[in-house]
Parts: sequence; C-alpha cells; structure tokens
Amino acid sequence: MKKQHLKLSDTERLYLESLLAKGRLSARQFKRATGLLELHRGKTLQAVAATLSVDYNTVALWRDNYLAQGLDGLQEAPRSGRPIVIDGTQRAQITALACSTAPSGRARWSLRLLADKVVELGYGDAISHTQVGNLLKKTKSNPT
Repeated sequence: MKKQHLKLSDTERLYLESLLAKGRLSARQFKRATGLLELHRGKTLQAVAATLSVDYNTVALWRDNYLAQGLDGLQEAPRSGRPIVIDGTQRAQITALACSTAPSGRARWSLRLLADKVVELGYGDAISHTQVGNLLKKTKSNPT
C-alpha cells in the first residue's frame, strides 16, 4: 500500500484544480499546485519531482510548507536583497536635473557636477558620480 504524503480537503483540492484550470498562475505557483495535487493522488515525492523536473527536496519543501501554512504556502515568500536607495521620484529629479541647463561657466553637466548638485539640492543623502552615470544610462538622456 502506498503512503499518502498529503491529504487535501475537498475544498482545497477543488480550489487547486480551479487555479490550474484558469491558467493565470506563475510557473512556480503552477508547479507547487500541481505537486500538491499529485501528492494528494498518492504519488511519491520522487515521482512528483521527476514529473515536474524539480529536486526531491523541493517537493518535500512544498509539502512541508503546505502542512505548516496551508494553501498560503503556494505564495512566494519575500526575498532578501538590498533595499532600494534611490526611488523613482529621485530618479526623475536626477534625470530632470541632467536635462536642465548647465551651471554658469560650464558648457554641460559632468557626472561629478550632477552628483554634487543632487546632494546639494537634497534629492538624496549621498550619491556617487558612477551611480548617476548608471542611472542616466538607463534613460535616453545624454548629459555628457
């Protein structure tokens, strides 16, 4: 007799099947939902892993997340990473400054001048000329 790795309630099973039928899930959520349904149907962790082309440990993690969190385990967990230092408003202000007329005595803005002016105007606490260059590279402006 096969060991059933997971037992979904009828409402949970119907919910997962309806999610899969809609076709609006991300690839990761699709795999998680399919994996949970396959585990409910009695497939082994190895078989589900082979079917979905993921590692055995990944399927075990999906199962453990379901057991701990229920269907909320299908959602993406927040990922760590460096927080945004320069937000969209600051980027717009820096781009507008680069597109404005250069200071008197200068033919055009240099990246160092822009970086100094950004700090002077209070658009940010500190910014390097390299950061200004990278930011402007992503726009269609050409300050130099």
